[in-house]
Amino acid sequence: MKSKTINIIGLDFFNGEVDEVVSALEEGGLFVFPSGPGLATIKTDEKYHQSLKAADLVIADSGYMALLWNLTQKEKINRVSGLEFISAFLSDTEIQKNSNILLVNPSKKEADINLSYLQQCGFSLTEYNSYLAPFYDKERIEDVELLRTIEEKKPKYVLVNLGGGVQEILGAYLKENLSYKPAIICTGAAIAFMTGEQANIPDWADKLFLGWLVRCVEKPNLYIPRYLAAIKLISLMYKYQASPKVI
Repeated sequence: MKSKTINIIGLDFFNGEVDEVVSALEEGGLFVFPSGPGLATIKTDEKYHQSLKAADLVIADSGYMALLWNLTQKEKINRVSGLEFISAFLSDTEIQKNSNILLVNPSKKEADINLSYLQQCGFSLTEYNSYLAPFYDKERIEDVELLRTIEEKKPKYVLVNLGGGVQEILGAYLKENLSYKPAIICTGAAIAFMTGEQANIPDWADKLFLGWLVRCVEKPNLYIPRYLAAIKLISLMYKYQASPKVI
């Protein structure tokens, strides 16, 4: 897919509409939706940084980053949130009809909830379409069993529902080691917003880049420290604009 991109902190972010992202899945590859807190770590987490660089499409999911960029730059970035994407992906009739998906889930509970939700959406899925991920060592995020499972089942879409900083590295590992090119989609908690396992973010809040606020109100102890850490992104963006070689 030849897409228009904008380079922000050394990464080429896709600058288009959600339907273009869904269409791009046909070509396969690695699709990442990095968060603001995640982007703030790219100078200290080299593996995470390299996994973002390995992606075929880096989508501007972070409302915080998009807002900072659009307030300070002439050329604007169009934010496509993980929630907006997953909604478009799950409502696509061709994808529903195909149902050739493997879900990579963090727990049996979430696997059951996600399968049930997708079945309600019109997908013909069973436990065959679900893989329960182990607890990965952050220093070595590899999974030979997952590779074997994907090679055996040959899904067209691999939907990785794990935490940021892990799923992207795992996705880059899969892309490098698989013998074919499925669409590896790293949307993390996005599906949990749909199932109700995480805060219900209204469309208006998502469009106004306020999803972070909804999450902070629901679980302040978890999310307030996480988003405060993302403040580093301000200085990172400033330094990169002043001297692109710093990243």
